[in-house]
Formats: sequence, structure tokens, C-alpha cells
Amino acid sequence: MFFRVVSPVSKIALAFWAGLILGLPAIAHAGETYIPETDPLVLQKIERWRDLKFGLLMHWGPYSQWGIVESWSICSEDEPWCRRKNPNYDDYKRQYVALKNTFNPIRFNPDKWARAAKEAGMRYVVFTTKHHDGFCMFDTKTTNYKITDKDCPFSINKRANIAKAIFDAFRRQGLWTGAYFSKPDWHCPYYWWPNFATPDRNVNYKISRYPDRWKKFVEYTHTQIRELMSNYGPMDILWLDGGWVNKNNLGQDIDMDGLAAMARNLQPGLIIVDRAVPGIHQDYLTPENRVPDQFIPYPWESCITSDGGWAWTPDAHYMPARKAVDTLVEIVAKGGNLLLNVGPAADGTWDPGAYHLLAEIGKWLKLNGRAIYATRPVKPYQSGKLAFTRGKDGTIYAIYLAGEHEREIPRKITIPVSILKTGAKVHLLGHPTAFACEESPKGWVVSIPEALASRPYCDYAWVLKIR
Repeated sequence: MFFRVVSPVSKIALAFWAGLILGLPAIAHAGETYIPETDPLVLQKIERWRDLKFGLLMHWGPYSQWGIVESWSICSEDEPWCRRKNPNYDDYKRQYVALKNTFNPIRFNPDKWARAAKEAGMRYVVFTTKHHDGFCMFDTKTTNYKITDKDCPFSINKRANIAKAIFDAFRRQGLWTGAYFSKPDWHCPYYWWPNFATPDRNVNYKISRYPDRWKKFVEYTHTQIRELMSNYGPMDILWLDGGWVNKNNLGQDIDMDGLAAMARNLQPGLIIVDRAVPGIHQDYLTPENRVPDQFIPYPWESCITSDGGWAWTPDAHYMPARKAVDTLVEIVAKGGNLLLNVGPAADGTWDPGAYHLLAEIGKWLKLNGRAIYATRPVKPYQSGKLAFTRGKDGTIYAIYLAGEHEREIPRKITIPVSILKTGAKVHLLGHPTAFACEESPKGWVVSIPEALASRPYCDYAWVLKIR
């Protein structure tokens, strides 16, 4: 199932949402269950978000000084991403927390990032206001473990409130803004109580035995989100990570109903993404670092690293532009959005490789964006090297994903009969002449003129427009 937009929300989508609101079964697909919101403002915003297709995710914090994975090295779990060079956990954790006192990204220039994102064709940004380690990249009043604390050298900078500077810069470029926020907080004494050891990522005391302590953590969490929803301008997305914090796991109930109501009272229509917690507060799903195998009939977004890690690491190798374009096309053809991560360095800069990658994606989107933005999937979604999307005016786009050594458009491209109907006209995007089509047992064979095939109008992928 896909939804075709009739502003502000399509009739098909409205019928679908209404059916669920009236008590019909939720969508179940590939082992996942999706339960939509009932707020009309949220439903409208989700449809608009589905038009955006391409966003930027940024993981950034004091840990960038060491070039290590974000937060996880202070978690006492035997996982590859938790390994520490210092075998003494207590010493390591003290050193990690003390990174606040040396974090000074004096080359921080959010306007440069925002311009690069816009040129790349990105339409929204999601920034880590707080990761699991509890360090706040915004000026919270709840803790001194934050970028604006007097012991952090960057606190005297005019852009010390980093989250605000980023949100303001990206809005000036016309991008939507989203606040990544970790529900667990490994610095907060109401989550990891210093009275006990911290054996894993979860709360380290029994909530049933210390309910007042957990209540303080819930208040702490709600206060921080209230700050973000009140003091940082119009917010489009609240992106909650740490899905193990939910009422069905050790009773870690942070009153999501109350939190969502408070956030939307401050930011009407706010999209809330309670990641990996099935229910009404997971407005869209977020498969991580992977592209689903097949079309998914509900709102979703793949969050994917551009260089293999979420946080900045030295000597990072960024994905080839061809792979990035292929990934974007495949995700859009299956009904999703791509949220591509770039991790800033400790001094407040992006690696040159990040700028190059985004510029190459942007060049491709400037020529082919109509086959991506504001489109919806169309069966069969993919066929061989072809991926298919449909525009709001009914135009179908067949996107040919060229191989690494493919420098010319094939002279013959076969389109499935379900896509190319008798009498349809096929053009190369941006070229007015319709191509000859011949029916075959496998579909319609489109003949590309030699002059166009030998001199492709762009790199990486070529788009046929079918009307």
C-alpha cells in the first residue's frame, strides 16, 4: 500500500488512518507492527515529512576528542562497541566525564554545515541534543554536565548553546529541524544511581523498590524535553533513542503519553519517534544502518552512517557517492527516507570527505530530484537495475542504477509491463523526445538514441520519465 498526496493529506491516506482510528487492525509487515497517531496535525505533518526524502543526522559530543564511539565505552557490557583501552573501568569513566573540561570546538560554524546540507539536497536535520552518556549539547537548567557549563571552555563562545545555533542555522536554509534525545541518561543519578554498580545499559536499581527515585528521573527527562520544545524555535521532529527505556522493560515507564502531550502542546503537529518501542508514539520506524529487503507500507526512515561510524573518527573513509545515490534511490523506491549521518570533529569541523560526498549527492539531485522528492513507491518497486517511483501528477520514474564501471546508458532498457502501459511516452529526464518502445515477453524494450546513451547527462544513475 502507498499513499498518494492530495494536499494536505491524501484521500487514500485519510481513509487508511481513519480505518485504524475506528478500530480496524494496525498494519503488520515483516514482523513489525505500526500504529499511527490520531492527531490530524501529526498525520498531515507525517505526509509532508514523507515528501522530504533526505535528511542529515549528526552525532557530536565531547567523545569526539578521543575519536571513539559515542557513549558506549562507559557502558559495562561485553560488546564490541563498548571496549576500552584502559582496563580500569572507574578510571576510564572519570576520564571520560572529564572530557567536558577540554571540549572546545572553536571552529564550529553551523551556517557552513547548513549550506552544505542544503546544497546536498537534504531537507531536514536531526541533531544529538543528548546521547546516552547524558552530556547536553544545549543549555539545560537540570545539570551542569553540559556544553554551557562554566567548566567547559566553549561556554564563553557566542555559539556555546550548540543545539540552538545548529537549529537556527538550518532553519535559515529552509530545512526542518529534529531533536535527537536519549531517554536513558548514564550521568543522571536518578538513572544510574552511584549507590550501585552499572552492570548494563539499563537503570541500575529496582524501580519498584525506589519509586520516588524513578519519579525524579521522569521529571528530569520531561523537564529537559520541555526546555527543548520551548526555547529552541519551531521543532518538527522529536527523535527519541534508547528504546530499552519503556514500561515493558524493568518498569522503565517515563510516561510517554504525558511527555507526548506536553511536547505537542508546545509544538503542535510534532512528529515523535519513540524508536524501537511499538505503539502510538513511534510515528515512523527507523531501521538502523540497513536498507530493508522490500517495500514497507508505513512511514519509515533508514538512519545510515556515511563513514562507517556515528561519531567522528580519525582517517574515516566515506562511502562512494555512487553507493550513496544507490542507497537513496533504493530507500525511496521502497517507501522510506534516508537520514545520512555525519559526525563532526572535536574542533567543530567536518572532514573534507563529508563535504565532497554531500556535494556529489547534491549534483545528482539537482538534475534528478523530481524522481525522488514528493514521490511514492509503485510496484514492482525494483526490477534488476531499475527502481521505480511515482510523482503526484501520476508520472512514473524508472531510475537506472549504473554499475561501478558503467559509463554509458544502455541502448536498450526493459520496463515491466506493469509500469509501462500501451501508449505511454518515455523520455530521458530533461530531454523532450520520446523514445521508441517495443513489446517483448519480458516487458517493453525502450531504445535509447546513441547520442544520448554515449554522453550521459549525469553520473551514477539515469532517470526515464514515463507518462
